[in-house]
Amino acid sequence: MIYADNAATTRISASVFDKMLPFLCEEYGNASSQYSLGVKAKRAIELARKQVADAIGAEVSEITFTSGGSETNSWLLRSVDECLGDVLKHIITSSIEHRSVLNACRALEKDGTVVTYLPVDSSGRISVADIKAAIRPYTKLVTIMLANNEIGTVQPIAEIGRLLKGKGILFHTDAVQAVGHIPVDVTALGVDFLTASAHKFNGAKGTGILYKRSGLELQPLVFGGEQEHGIRAGTENVAGIESAGYAIEERIGTMASEAERLSAMVKKTVDGIKEKIPYIRVNGYDALRLPGTVNLGFDGVSGESLMHLLDLKGICVSTSSACTSGKEEPSHVLLALGQNKQQAKSAIRISFGRYNTEDDVKDIVSAICEAYEKIVAAKGVGRNK
Repeated sequence: MIYADNAATTRISASVFDKMLPFLCEEYGNASSQYSLGVKAKRAIELARKQVADAIGAEVSEITFTSGGSETNSWLLRSVDECLGDVLKHIITSSIEHRSVLNACRALEKDGTVVTYLPVDSSGRISVADIKAAIRPYTKLVTIMLANNEIGTVQPIAEIGRLLKGKGILFHTDAVQAVGHIPVDVTALGVDFLTASAHKFNGAKGTGILYKRSGLELQPLVFGGEQEHGIRAGTENVAGIESAGYAIEERIGTMASEAERLSAMVKKTVDGIKEKIPYIRVNGYDALRLPGTVNLGFDGVSGESLMHLLDLKGICVSTSSACTSGKEEPSHVLLALGQNKQQAKSAIRISFGRYNTEDDVKDIVSAICEAYEKIVAAKGVGRNK
């Protein structure tokens, strides 16, 4: 099998798995217990908290662990809204955000919050000028993702942070796709909140990360004990949390060289396909894009058909983000780029990761070209009939 859908999830690092395994077996204590087994679990959590904080330039006290990115995004938006009470509230976001942000915003609209969904250009990049123009006297929050999950386009978060500085507007970025893949520093970005998820950088599923700038308050997600600063009660997922710490530490150490390697693999993939299918479309920003992600459009051909033919050859790619797969409607991200429904349905996403090789590139290029020709030939037979 060739797995090229690392934007959906990643294979857990073998060394990280070895680190977390004892906390599933021998060191299985509850981190709130006072005896040695519990103390070991608590120490593992606090070490992971420091590892994550160091990786993104935060303070240890500013890191809260959750169950994943979607939970964190939903919680954050609802909590900010609740903390502001009954005052008139306005949120600015983009039209290409992850569904966990968009659906949370739509839910808040039903309760009276005003939301502005800003457009992006044909490469999926938001305009800082548009954000400036959208600000109202009662704007309370701006939430813009750092890197898009379908096309990989990286947004001008640091510029937005500078724009919002001193305006009394909270700033959140969904960095689930970015952390562990490109440099992320919360101070340089100027954000108040940041979301990440361990399974996107070779950690375990079920572990999310919230950065919350010191001094800011959130309503508790879960009431109960004092776990996670008293705002997310419940027995901690010690093994998963530990995986997040070691995985991000591991990724930070190899990030620059890995980004160069993955970018080269993406270029070879695109160039190789274009030799036989010169009119494919690369969706997203060419330069400001995550190193291992590329979204390709094959006009006149169903991306889903391509995906299934590749699957028969043991190659895993996707047609959209994992949270919307299986739905018939086209990608909201590609529609926001100005594409029509047929164009949006013709796309596949290839996302390389740590365990992909140059041989994978060759096999993927060959399989895509073969699958494309098979679909085109079948459509030609249909027209002759």
